[in-house]
Amino acid sequence: MKTIATYGVIFCLLLVPIQLFGQRTDTTQSRPYETVAAQIVSDGLSSGKAFKLLQELTGKIGARLSGSPQASRAVEWGKKTMEELGFQNVHLESFMVPHWVRGTVESATIIRSSSERIAVNVCALGGSIGTPEAGITAEVVEVKSFDELHALGDKAKGKIIFFNRPLDKTKFNTFEAYGGAVDQRGQGAVEAAKVGGVAALVRSMTTRLDDVPHTGAMRYNDSIPKVPAAAISTIGANVLDSILSHAKRVELNLKLGCQSLPDVESANVVGELTGTEKPNEVIVIGGHLDSWDKGQGAHDDGAGSVQSLETLRLLKDLGLKPKRTIRAVLFMNEENGLRGGKAYAEKERPGERHIAAIETDAGGFSPRGFGVQADSLAIPKVAQWSYLFRRIDADRIERGGGGADISELGKKGVPAIGLRVDGQKYFDYHHSDNDTIDKVNERELELGATALAILSYVLAQEGI
Repeated sequence: MKTIATYGVIFCLLLVPIQLFGQRTDTTQSRPYETVAAQIVSDGLSSGKAFKLLQELTGKIGARLSGSPQASRAVEWGKKTMEELGFQNVHLESFMVPHWVRGTVESATIIRSSSERIAVNVCALGGSIGTPEAGITAEVVEVKSFDELHALGDKAKGKIIFFNRPLDKTKFNTFEAYGGAVDQRGQGAVEAAKVGGVAALVRSMTTRLDDVPHTGAMRYNDSIPKVPAAAISTIGANVLDSILSHAKRVELNLKLGCQSLPDVESANVVGELTGTEKPNEVIVIGGHLDSWDKGQGAHDDGAGSVQSLETLRLLKDLGLKPKRTIRAVLFMNEENGLRGGKAYAEKERPGERHIAAIETDAGGFSPRGFGVQADSLAIPKVAQWSYLFRRIDADRIERGGGGADISELGKKGVPAIGLRVDGQKYFDYHHSDNDTIDKVNERELELGATALAILSYVLAQEGI
């Protein structure tokens, strides 16, 4: 009978690399790259640098909204870090980004009567206009959908429109639940203005019941009057809903001090491991360096940014030399414009051909696999390597995925791949003051980086 100690010895032996001329390779022909994958996982868990890098980014810089001084410092940090890690062809690719500022005034007060007022926690949605200094005071009407809003007709005129459709908790996939509710945030102000509403108040996009409002991008239509838009915490939303259910008329005063300033220059940060045989064939791996101005942007997307750096660091420090170029890109302005992803895809790169683009923007949680957005021929070429990820329970490679920053490359036919993680807690933190580094588990973050390193290396060797 084998003891626990015996199994421990056997497992450790499985992780011992075979080195030939400084390059770790596999002798197994039927299941190639298993030894390399094991070594990447071993080194990533024993001496990974992703969490340390995230501590630097969140601790020294913090939240990094596009156009802010903190975003500028993050770009400098990203370039310096790539250079210190020994990446090749490190450079910035510049473009203009929006510069929206939150201001110091954000409040909402429910007015039940001349003597009864209840404060609820709100925050401006990104891109919203501000209110007059005294705020906007108006009657509140509650709706769960745009159809319900439009059915009100003139009854909505002059009102603050309260969009209170929650994320569907019955959905196992929290991103699916988010997708079923987020139109209220993105389009709520436009739909409110269409019916003569004076402001939009939107239930925060989270499955969690707490008193922390979640911001996020909203949009205007230049042909429709602009009205202010704010997110209300889920506890605040429930309070307002309860009051509205018992009162014939409820007013609310909303004050927002936000404004949009002229665009400013920013940049994507780019560095790579140049391919030894086909350097003009490129695998891009990236996350977005910007974040909202709430919390520290730890999960969204500091985690993805440092995982992209750690991917290249792991391969470089292990002495692995990819045949094709693996390029890390720290994208800027994903949150409120996607200008970094668009600028990267639009840039002329004579002689280059992108083989694949990989994005990590779902938080620094335990990896579960990859989603692949590509033609029917490409997907099985990626899925054939699923066995390499079983040791970390991340072998689910399925259709669908990609990411916002690489979506423009996807439109050009480049296979777009997204790291999939255990996302049950993601929207607890997303776009809020909850998104701080203490919510990131070091081991889970490093595991995600190892999964990305394995996939990017194999694709660099074998193509797609």
